[in-house]
Amino acid sequence: MPIKKDREYRNIGEFNTSENYMVEGYASTFEPYKLFEQDGVDYYEQIDRHAFDDADMTDVVFLRDHTGRVLARTKNGAVELSIDDHGLHQRTNLGLTGASREMYEDIATGNYQQMSFSFVVADDRYDRNTHTRHIEKISKVFDVSAVSFPANPYTEIGVSARDYFNGEIEAEKAERLECERREKARKALMLKVKIMRGEHGN
Repeated sequence: MPIKKDREYRNIGEFNTSENYMVEGYASTFEPYKLFEQDGVDYYEQIDRHAFDDADMTDVVFLRDHTGRVLARTKNGAVELSIDDHGLHQRTNLGLTGASREMYEDIATGNYQQMSFSFVVADDRYDRNTHTRHIEKISKVFDVSAVSFPANPYTEIGVSARDYFNGEIEAEKAERLECERREKARKALMLKVKIMRGEHGN
């Protein structure tokens, strides 16, 4: 299964393991987090407390690096998702198949330490003062994955987020250039007025 460019991917949480092949943790939290830095500016993102209220989470699967064989899923009860004041919590039974048990061993031994999830954003807004994207509504959650490396906004897995911020960065630059143009025009006009007043004074 290739990475879908219409989906967004975030790795925020870490796994906790327990006996009987259970793994759990928060796939997403409601705290702001830094996505990347560009030209000395930090860009952030925050998922709203009610972003998952109407999200379709009827068939969420557990994967390795967002690809390959399905290791568990909500439809057979192996993946349990819940929302609390901290974020999106997942609890998964990885003991149903040989492949899922291998995934559990990789998590338990530390080969896979981070958790990621893929989703589609339905509504968001951008705060230019804090350079923060606020995700206010998620329409669907596709998977929860154990990932070997963090999702990077500069790579294919982060292309949707990167495209979003590129648009905002360009808009900020255009606004800044327009402000600079207006300031130069204002100063030029003030200088012209001073010169004219000087001429009239003579």
